[in-house]
Amino acid sequence: MNFDRKDIPDLADDYVLGLLDAHEAEAIDAAMLHDAALRAAVSRSRERFLPLDTAVEPAVIRDDLWGKIEARLMPQTRDAHDASLGTANDNRSNSWRGIALSAIAASLLLATGLAFSLTRTSDPLVIAVLLDESGQVQAVVEDFGNDKATVRILADFAVPQDKTIQLWTLPSKEVGPVSLGLIEGTRSAQLEGPALPAPRSDQLYEITLEQAGGSPSGRPTGPILAKGFARMPR
Repeated sequence: MNFDRKDIPDLADDYVLGLLDAHEAEAIDAAMLHDAALRAAVSRSRERFLPLDTAVEPAVIRDDLWGKIEARLMPQTRDAHDASLGTANDNRSNSWRGIALSAIAASLLLATGLAFSLTRTSDPLVIAVLLDESGQVQAVVEDFGNDKATVRILADFAVPQDKTIQLWTLPSKEVGPVSLGLIEGTRSAQLEGPALPAPRSDQLYEITLEQAGGSPSGRPTGPILAKGFARMPR
């Protein structure tokens, strides 16, 4: 897949949003193995779209949706066309139908954008990129400092049925590690942890593999899957 270097940010957005076809997405996967700039752009896009991914429930669109919309629009567009021209014209009717469908599509896009802006009520105080031992990005954590955090899982962790993934942070050495919550399976999630001081730059975040239901001791006991230090967004 050939692309202009100046198009990398837009290409990364399309990749993260799932707007590329299967062939294009596979080409991006292959290119990221040796293209550091592309990997960084995809990582930034994932961080930017994280609230949309975790705050909005997926909606299943039925295959017959557009057919039903078109069926309802046809009588309206035909009546409007007859009233203005006084005669039926299939080409004009199709044109009006196309315009109406385009308007509906634009409205849906506008509604999606509005929902995204409403769900992102505040910016995170810190962002932590969690890496494994080989330095590969495994997850991104956004801590909003109001007992809420979001975590975007970017790797396929092997989680046995009797285990769970748990997210921790280290507010200070005196307090020790504190659990921010359990992550169901390997899905991205919004977490509500205990009341803690406002997160700071260089604060440690890590993901461990614990017993089902979480660590019984209230401290990390299982192997560390990924960890990283927070940075304040610019």
